[in-house]
Amino acid sequence: MPDTPTAPVILGNEPGSFPRSVLAERHPAIIQQVRDAFPYGPDQHRALDALLKNCTEGAIEPLPLDAPDHDQWAAWGTDSYAGHSWYDVPWLWSESYFYRQLLGAVGYFGPGSWQGIDPFRPFKRAELDAPETDEELAPLDALAAKSPEDRANSLLHGSLWGNRADLGFRLSAVGTESAAQAPVPALVADDSELLWSLLSGTGATLCLVADNAGRELIPDLLLLAHLLDQRRIERAVLHIKPHPYYVSDATTADVVDALHRLTGAPGAAATYGRTLWSAMADGRLAVRAHPFSCAPLPYADMPADLRAEFAAATLTIVKGDLNYRRLVGDRAWDPTTPFADVTAYFPGPVAALRTLKSDVITGLDARTEAALVAAEGQRWRTGGTHALIQVRA
Repeated sequence: MPDTPTAPVILGNEPGSFPRSVLAERHPAIIQQVRDAFPYGPDQHRALDALLKNCTEGAIEPLPLDAPDHDQWAAWGTDSYAGHSWYDVPWLWSESYFYRQLLGAVGYFGPGSWQGIDPFRPFKRAELDAPETDEELAPLDALAAKSPEDRANSLLHGSLWGNRADLGFRLSAVGTESAAQAPVPALVADDSELLWSLLSGTGATLCLVADNAGRELIPDLLLLAHLLDQRRIERAVLHIKPHPYYVSDATTADVVDALHRLTGAPGAAATYGRTLWSAMADGRLAVRAHPFSCAPLPYADMPADLRAEFAAATLTIVKGDLNYRRLVGDRAWDPTTPFADVTAYFPGPVAALRTLKSDVITGLDARTEAALVAAEGQRWRTGGTHALIQVRA
């Protein structure tokens, strides 16, 4: 990142580190979960066995020459990292490449009968159809009695904390309410006033870079519906993944599932769903699936066409932990490194809504960091019990 502070890129080779646990423990567990979720045939089972052995004991291998994205991934790093241990290359890269290899193992890219079948769909659907989703939608009825400003803030925080529903990170610690009573507030940075000041309404375009599907995507959609309905924005662009990624990341199919879930729900939820359905029909809400959304690279390396899209937006909101890592760079920053400095490259105003579930953090004041460390050691970085709203105008 030119003209910004620098910090070491995070690798997965440090014993006892969070990245190493993801590579050594979470990825093998995900392979087993995917294997159990579908009646795959012998070819898929052999490929999954090979991936399990390779990603835990072997070295990185390039994609097959006939893979549709072979050249793209060569440009993204396989030419540089082939032959290296999965643990000795940038964690962001190795984690992303694991999911690409997993899709290849189950035949997602075809040709064949499993082409285009999302290996994570059963998990996404189970979450979306769970009774907890109805419980989370029910308060929308009471929200109608509040002022537009109170509704906006409630929906903003719903979108922020919805990231706890990440299927790759089942939260087992305390929830928002008890965390708020802890020595350090659950929200460790809050630039929400600046965020609202950027959304004036007249001609405003909001880009929202989504993270997870299911019970996180629904709060994101509710926030967009409110902003469109109240004319705080004129147009919204929802950036999702072009194909399955990181277990629960949202694709176009997941957006459709979420809209059906909303429009089929009782009460106010259905009204929000119809607002979104109408907005998509008349172009006020667009869905964008840029290939770079699945790149193993920071947004500092985004291509020119995506840079132009974000430059034209009034504000871009980047959701979730992975997108935060890509926004600020997956580096071992000092937590007090200014958020504005590490996002100075971004072509327009940008906001991050993120529940903390990995080590990367910027933009904290020194007292907040000290209080977090004193109260929780380093668990606050990865436990999912803290969150932030950061804005660079």
